[in-house]
Amino acid sequence: MSVVRSHYPYYLANRPVEVAATLPVTDKFSGEEVTRVALADAAAIDRGIAAATAAAPAMAKLAAYERQAVLDHCVSRFRERAEELAQLLCIEAGKPIRDARGEVTRLIDTFRIAAEESVRMQGSLQTLDISPRARGYRGMWKRVPIGPCSFISPFNFPLNLAAHKIAPALAVGCPFVMKPASKTPLGALVIGEVLAETELPEGAFSILPCTRDGAELFTTDERLKLLSFTGSPDVGWDLKARAGKKKVVLELGGNAAVIVEEDTQIDDAVERIVFGAFYQSGQSCISVQRILIHARIYDAMREQLVAKTKTLVSGNPREESTFIGPMISESEAVRLERWIGEAVDAGARLLCGGGREGAMLEATLLEGVPPTAKICAEEAFGPVAVLSKFEDFDAALAEVNASRYGLQAGVFTRDFYKVERAWNTLEVGGVVVGDVPSYRVDNMPYGGVKDSGLGREGILFAMEDMTEIRNLVIRADPAAR
Repeated sequence: MSVVRSHYPYYLANRPVEVAATLPVTDKFSGEEVTRVALADAAAIDRGIAAATAAAPAMAKLAAYERQAVLDHCVSRFRERAEELAQLLCIEAGKPIRDARGEVTRLIDTFRIAAEESVRMQGSLQTLDISPRARGYRGMWKRVPIGPCSFISPFNFPLNLAAHKIAPALAVGCPFVMKPASKTPLGALVIGEVLAETELPEGAFSILPCTRDGAELFTTDERLKLLSFTGSPDVGWDLKARAGKKKVVLELGGNAAVIVEEDTQIDDAVERIVFGAFYQSGQSCISVQRILIHARIYDAMREQLVAKTKTLVSGNPREESTFIGPMISESEAVRLERWIGEAVDAGARLLCGGGREGAMLEATLLEGVPPTAKICAEEAFGPVAVLSKFEDFDAALAEVNASRYGLQAGVFTRDFYKVERAWNTLEVGGVVVGDVPSYRVDNMPYGGVKDSGLGREGILFAMEDMTEIRNLVIRADPAAR
């Protein structure tokens, strides 16, 4: 029996709401409609923002143990519903079931970390008497919730990337409104179901699927104090330009590179790189897209990469053996197929893959791709990676930096001084040594520079973005000085 229900309400001011207007959700493998979700209009979004604004004082007054209790409840319920959540991901996102179960584990981790951090929000005493004029003064500061937040989450990690916005907001006491991706709204709505079981103040959250055209208030409404968006650069920077005075946090993707030095254990690097390039059908902001290999090991490694890639099983994401499922839509697969063709027409060599059937695109490796080709210069966001060779490590670092993106990079080397040079030189938010740039743990600071965005996710770091410092200065009794 399918875990998908026939319809799902949206959540407005903590409560489920059914409306006549609905949004279809399809099985991304079969293309068939599997359910419908309530579709919010501008009036509902306005009510959600008004409710969040009204709830801000009550949310700010929640004691640390009360915030922790809400998050602990979510952890418990997500564990109970883990297989249901994984099956929903498999259907609505086309995510292979093993990847889907992994994402549910990360959802649980993210809320668990937030529960731990919710009782560790601290300030500091500060010495102020640094000169005679400040004698008798002392200071301290604390963090306070920034206020109502706006969250816009993407399709590729419908649970965990929503969690990276929701969980820190709850940890610090910020009410929020969320727009989940229209193609994959079910995961966020199930989070809403679980939150509705708690005793959060009325108006603490609204989860409102809507069309992109109807989402204007999520960006422009001045009652909102922070906008956190994960998605494409073109959309993200446009939102920032229209966001007004609110703080803006953007995670906008990349075209992640990995550098493989000649001292690398090739078998291990091949295993990790093939995983990093093709897990989740390459639909990850930190999917391996560019593979820079030292010339002395290039031929041997290319042969192993191609051989390993050809073993990957594509097909129905519900099958336990499937490694590559469908892309989010046939139009996206067509786009990437076109990019591959353009690269080949420009002189690139197709090493394996390149075929497409509907939304299924074969795992593809290319070499000799001109650096200006879209498949090399832009974010592919699909199961494609390009190989190139280098002889000088510093030149490889410069090649990585030539991208307009800067999210994460991987470096395979056993030379500590090259590790240090990479960390100092690479213009990215994170450098991963001995592994692929696709590696992420949910408590680490995660985000990018350049066109990859602004700010950092990772619970503690998101909590900092969702709070403001409030200072206190105390002048001592003049008689006591």
